[in-house]
Formats: sequence, C-alpha cells, structure tokens
Amino acid sequence: MMESILVTIPFGDMIHYLSGYTGVLFGFAAVFVLLAVISLPEKPVEIVFGTDGYSLKETPLNLARFQRFMAIACGIATIGAIVTGDIFNFTLFAAFIGVLNIGIVAAVKNKHVLSAAFSYGLVVMMGTVPLFAGAAIIAATTGTLSIWELAATGGVPVIAKLLLLIGVLGEGMAPFYIGKAEITRASGAPYILMIHVSSLLLFLRVVEILLTV
Repeated sequence: MMESILVTIPFGDMIHYLSGYTGVLFGFAAVFVLLAVISLPEKPVEIVFGTDGYSLKETPLNLARFQRFMAIACGIATIGAIVTGDIFNFTLFAAFIGVLNIGIVAAVKNKHVLSAAFSYGLVVMMGTVPLFAGAAIIAATTGTLSIWELAATGGVPVIAKLLLLIGVLGEGMAPFYIGKAEITRASGAPYILMIHVSSLLLFLRVVEILLTV
C-alpha cells in the first residue's frame, strides 16, 4: 500500500499520508461533509395505519442545526481517521466517530430512536476495549505506533491486528450492526446518512492499515 503514496504530511514525529486508496476515501468523506453543510434535513412522513393517509412533519430548526453540527464533526473525524499515519490517532478518531454517530440523533424526541442509540452506545463503548488494546499491544511489541515505520519494519502481532478489526466492527459494522440499525429511523438525511458512511469508510481504512503493517 505504501508504494502508492501521493502526499505525505509530516507532523512532529508522525507522518500522515494519502495514497491512491485513502485519497478516494478522503474524497467520499469530503463530499458528505459538504452535503451536511449545505443540505436541509428531510421531512419525516407519518402514515396513518390502515389507511392511505399520511402527514409531513417539519424538523425543528434547533434540531436541524444540532444534527448538522454533529454530522460535520463526524465527517471531520472520519477524514482524520483516513489521513492519520499513527495507530493511536486512528483509534481515537474511531472512538470519536462512534460517539458522534450517537450525537447525530441525540436531540431527536423519539423514545424508540433514543433507546436504540443507548444500546448502540453500549456496543461502541465495548468496542473501544479491543480497539485501544490492539494499539497498546502494537506499541508494546514494536516500540512505535507510526504506520509509516510499521510498514517498513513489520512485526505487528496477529492478535493486535485482530483486536483493531474487532474494535472497528464494534463501531457499527456487521455483526454488530444491529446495535445501531434502528437509530436511522430519526429524521434528517443526509445527516443520518453520515452514520452509515463514516462507519463504512472507517472499516475500509482499517483494512488498508492491517494490510500495510
């Protein structure tokens, strides 16, 4: 993967980078951040059971603003996870994404959605344990968390890679997806769409990291 590096961004003893692969992920994340900036939330539709009747509900302005802010923050955290060249920073951004996914629906006045968000939050918190444990094992066994250096020297234990993968899956990918599936019943596309996009891009980035180190 490191042979296709397009841009390097030195930052202290860390070297952040964009390859052809992560450049594509960066582009997707940037597009969805832009959509969150310029788009208005969708209008929820309430259907009258047993009839053809329905009604459109307006999303309160304060809720729309909060969702927009959290979606933008989630997109920025996703971009951070994509471009970082440090394993520990990656785990931090991954944890941020999980929390911000909850934040996107935190102000929705819907008991079912909030209950689902709480359940998803428990899954996310449990996912941080293997996530940070994987980073800790890498630091302890190799003496570095730099993806750049790890790509050159190798030696990352398989268990550390497995823990990183499990931690990212805990942020909302299969088989833990059911933990957050119901929170998308809240209104606010494309803000709600950011929940799916951020988790998918995070998974695609961890795959690149695991293949690189």
